[in-house]
Amino acid sequence: MINQYIEKISFILILIIPISIVVGPSISLLNVIIINFLIFFIFFGKKKNLSFLTHYSLKSLLLLYFYLIFNNFISLDNEINLARNYGFVRLILFFIFINYFFFHFNSRKILNYWTILFFIFVFDVYYEYFVGSNIFGWGALEIDGVEQPHALRIISFFKDEPIAGAFMSGFIFLLFGNLLNEYPQKKILGVIFLLTVFLAILLTGERSNTIKVLLGIILFFLLSNNFSLKSKLITPIVIFLFSIIIISQSNYIKTRYIDQTLEKINSRSNITNFLSNNLYIKLYNSGFEVFKSYPFFGVGNKNYRVETCNDNKNKIRNSKYICMTHPHQVYIEFLSEHGIFGTMFVILIFFYLMFKIYKENFLSENPIQLGAFVFILINFTPLIPSGSFFSDFNLFIFFINLSIMFGSHKKTNIFNK
Repeated sequence: MINQYIEKISFILILIIPISIVVGPSISLLNVIIINFLIFFIFFGKKKNLSFLTHYSLKSLLLLYFYLIFNNFISLDNEINLARNYGFVRLILFFIFINYFFFHFNSRKILNYWTILFFIFVFDVYYEYFVGSNIFGWGALEIDGVEQPHALRIISFFKDEPIAGAFMSGFIFLLFGNLLNEYPQKKILGVIFLLTVFLAILLTGERSNTIKVLLGIILFFLLSNNFSLKSKLITPIVIFLFSIIIISQSNYIKTRYIDQTLEKINSRSNITNFLSNNLYIKLYNSGFEVFKSYPFFGVGNKNYRVETCNDNKNKIRNSKYICMTHPHQVYIEFLSEHGIFGTMFVILIFFYLMFKIYKENFLSENPIQLGAFVFILINFTPLIPSGSFFSDFNLFIFFINLSIMFGSHKKTNIFNK
């Protein structure tokens, strides 16, 4: 009886994960906290076998947790990152929960439900693109005569933030892999899904996520055994051609993806001007200046803004600093906030977890696992701008993929004996 209740509660909690992310960080955090309580009830309340704690993935994540606690002590302002660093344990418990659920219950049903919810979101993106606002009226150019922020960007259900593309990029490969797994003889369904979602990401105007997902598509087809060599060559080309057609049909998309890019590189003077005045280049330089000032362990997680926005009159502020929450590039963020030693440690932990599975050659057997692997890998794409890695939104989506990468295969699941 207890197991039936646990299965039902677990199913509901996992089912609403995509919804909780869209509603907001406080709701997704609440969902994870409830999951954490459930994990304690399952294992520590019932004194179940805890041998899974010796799994190499959990040892690695615990090492990362201890490093973040250490990072908190050496931060410029150890109060600003207190909840983020100590609260990292919630994601480790979430990792355990996902592995437990995928090992004991029917996980395919969850991913099928996620696909339905995801398609509602994708439909809303297209609706907003063609109508001018989403189904709730968000994203309109003006409301009651008041010009709205991000008016030309697709925001969909996020209302106040242009992160619809980032959200879709977090689930596109997982759900594409699930469709290949569910319908191995009807791969065309998966390809149609991939094309539909990629074009939706393109329409959001989020160039960085579009580039990363395009790289991820190429990588998925290169590593997958689900497609013939002919399909591996043709499918990415077809997706690219459809993208060109979509870009050419929209003045805004054409301006954002083509005209603005060519304008910056069509002459030597424009290239020089771009390198001198582009905000992202300035942010990269700013982050590197912070790293040069704190080369070994950085300023501390979430402390980039503390250093660059410092208004202490007794401290001379570096003229190359750009006051912002983070430097908008994952490696620059790591270097500025964690220094060379912290950066190497964090990256080695995640790369070890990724390539440990890759080395075991299970990816080719499980397209869901491959999808998660691809998403995690494109998060570490160099040079391209990115959101803050340790933000609640990005880190939660990252851990959804990391957890399913292990949990979706019986041989890599932490509960496999």
